[in-house]
Amino acid sequence: MEDLAGWVALAATCIAALMTASNLGARVTGWGFVIFTIGAAAWIVVGLVTQQTQLLYSNIFLGLVDLFGIWRWLGRRARISDTAAAEVERSKERSGEELFSMGSLDGLPVKSPNGDTVAYAVDALAACVGGRIDYLIIRTGGVGGVGETLHRLPWKQAIVSDGHIQCNISAADVANLPLATAG
Repeated sequence: MEDLAGWVALAATCIAALMTASNLGARVTGWGFVIFTIGAAAWIVVGLVTQQTQLLYSNIFLGLVDLFGIWRWLGRRARISDTAAAEVERSKERSGEELFSMGSLDGLPVKSPNGDTVAYAVDALAACVGGRIDYLIIRTGGVGGVGETLHRLPWKQAIVSDGHIQCNISAADVANLPLATAG
């Protein structure tokens, strides 16, 4: 029993950590917390069987945190994401300009006129009054945030379309965009 619970706990904890760290949306993150809960329950079994009170109590606490994560990501965040998606669909039916969710920008590929992906969106900066978007922060290069370069892409050069951002610049032109820096 102890050995099986230990393997279940290990596998569940590793899988859940990958799911939540990947930031692939509210539902994936929420299901990551479900799997974390399974892992915490298995660690609780190991703590009980082996009389490791620190392991037992820490995983009782983590199990409660996991339940909060389930509520937040499969409940609240999923409802917000569904509402935003419904509003985007309703905007397609109305006359006028189609809308998009600002929350959907993170990670969208930025494509050149010939369709090549030249960068990925990270964030957008908008005016405090009126909400006009001034520019996107886009990333190039690097792996997992290490070695990447952040640039400012003027919003007037971007069009959100079919799961990507279309722009009128090439990969070579991206390097000439102003840098976005933390300091």
